Amino acid sequence: MLKGKTVVLGVTGSIAAYKIANLASALVKLQADVNVIMTKNATNFINPITFETLTGNKCLVDTFDRNFQFSVEHVALAKRADVFLVAPASANVIGKMAHGIADDMLTTTILACKCPKLVSPAMNTNMYENPIVQDNLKVLEKYGFEVIDPASGYLACGDTGAGKMPEPETLLAYILKTIALEKDLAGKKVLVTAGPTQEKIDPVRFITNHSTGKMGYAIAENCMLRGAEVTLVTGPVAIAPPPFVKVIPVVTAADMAEAVKECYQEQDIIIKSAAVADYRPEHPAEEKVKKQDGGASIELERTEDILAFLGANRREGQFICGFSMETEHMLENSRAKLEKKKVDMIVANNLKVTGAGFGTDTNVVTLITKDDCRELEIMSKADVAAAIVTEILNFKG
Repeated sequence: MLKGKTVVLGVTGSIAAYKIANLASALVKLQADVNVIMTKNATNFINPITFETLTGNKCLVDTFDRNFQFSVEHVALAKRADVFLVAPASANVIGKMAHGIADDMLTTTILACKCPKLVSPAMNTNMYENPIVQDNLKVLEKYGFEVIDPASGYLACGDTGAGKMPEPETLLAYILKTIALEKDLAGKKVLVTAGPTQEKIDPVRFITNHSTGKMGYAIAENCMLRGAEVTLVTGPVAIAPPPFVKVIPVVTAADMAEAVKECYQEQDIIIKSAAVADYRPEHPAEEKVKKQDGGASIELERTEDILAFLGANRREGQFICGFSMETEHMLENSRAKLEKKKVDMIVANNLKVTGAGFGTDTNVVTLITKDDCRELEIMSKADVAAAIVTEILNFKG
């Protein structure tokens, strides 16, 4: 995901410095070119050899180190960097960066950088809450730095409160959000529905389906990485939501319809991937469908067709995409759905095809528009999500 990208990690004198080894390792696994710059104080907490072993690059500490190829090293690295993360960032280095003081390799390099710059403060709670530190963080934000809020918890000094560096997984998410993909959805608002819904039969039982939400979550994450402001309306699932996405949890189809109606007008793109537990009767005039269960009559409330509502009530310029999961006559049924629901694209798949459908990490889909039909080979749901979003961006109408 990060092949061809150069990530610079600035490590300062904090006990949290040891955690950055895990971050460096994760970045290398994603094929990033990882370069680490440490302050001299940071070397008291973790040895530079650790980073050199993990990254395959020399760990820079001394501004006047002559042990590298002849170049103005801090300038050369600053030019190559796609993102610069300072983590953990001590109060001392935060103050120096905020006021343009460049007296070591880290501060000299970041001052020469034009790439996106992230800062993750890590220090004692009282230090973090000190108005001077808070003012310095605001100065950094004024100059385009993104400040990552520290976590709260038990600190190495024995205090409990804000100032704890987030876990490496969180820092990695910030890096991916910043540089993983081109920001071709910047300024766009995207609404994605995902997962199953549950319709109560009685106080104990409910009806649902096999949807895991993986496809919808992958789409939401891809849109986020491409710069969109994403809202994810999700039924009950067992997977973590993607970061930096507004999540609206729902249970029933009625809940989902209500959540969609509350925000659909402001969206530029709507992708309904949720597998709603849809029990509309064959005859529209019927308001309830009855099912015999052990002699008892169970009444299931008629659920609203969310995709049909969106197609009938779209605002000008909106793109609407729906999903069609079939077991036979996939193309015919999906084309009919495209026309009947008045949407721009249908993502169709056949649940009988190996590697497609619910509960898998792969999918096999066909992208259907009014003028085109493109079948994709089997691929991961993350790659399918990327293909769907690209198809939407290339849509001519």
